[in-house]
Amino acid sequence: HGKENVDARHNRGRGGETTRFHTVNVAQPVRFSRKCPTGWHHYEGTASCYRVYLNGENYWDAVQTCQRVNGSLATFTADQELRFILAQEWDLEEKTFVRKDQRRFWVGYQYVITNRNHSLEGHWEVAYKGSSEVFLPPDPIFGTAMSENENVLCAQLQCFHFPTLRHHGLHSWYAENCYEKSSFLCKRSQTCVDIKDNIVDEGYYFTPKGDDPCLSCTCHNGEPEMCVAALCERPQGCQQYRKDPKECCKFTCLDP
Repeated sequence: HGKENVDARHNRGRGGETTRFHTVNVAQPVRFSRKCPTGWHHYEGTASCYRVYLNGENYWDAVQTCQRVNGSLATFTADQELRFILAQEWDLEEKTFVRKDQRRFWVGYQYVITNRNHSLEGHWEVAYKGSSEVFLPPDPIFGTAMSENENVLCAQLQCFHFPTLRHHGLHSWYAENCYEKSSFLCKRSQTCVDIKDNIVDEGYYFTPKGDDPCLSCTCHNGEPEMCVAALCERPQGCQQYRKDPKECCKFTCLDP
């Protein structure tokens, strides 16, 4: 039952010496629930992680910030993915540039203007040609900070803070001047995260988050695979002790 007890059985080995066997912990199945770094939200449907950065940056600076964390401004592959984003309660720890009941984030689309005659006409494009197949937004609301010289506008997704509006998936798409400052939404592939919240590169050994600090796995496509568990003997000369939750075979003796 996962308890550490010592069962000393004495058998005769070669040469007549006594061999002592100890019953030690049996490795337990581990659930790998953490696939994103701290502060990111995981969505199983796309095996991706998402994070809103609330410090206001223009579109181009937001692009670079997302790239520095091995991601990009978010695009969406299906309506279910967008609904997941809209349902999240993003933390509001820093100063934001919108009303508290509604939030607008830069995302990875651009609106290319093709006609400025009687009304603005154009079409959405994915900002980066390397992006996977995505759905494109509907016709946008045009921002108030537009310049007559700009032929490319950048996408802002507006969602709402109130739970009833959030869970109904209400949202709007804006085409805004790319040099306006706004919060923004980054997206990156799910990753391996070790027990100390460090990000692990593909192919490296690591100990996943969970209850077993003696587990060693290989990071493959953001998942722990080929895991091997080490088993620890109880500390000698100590009746009561506590295991370190993050260090393998490290104990604190609680005896008086």
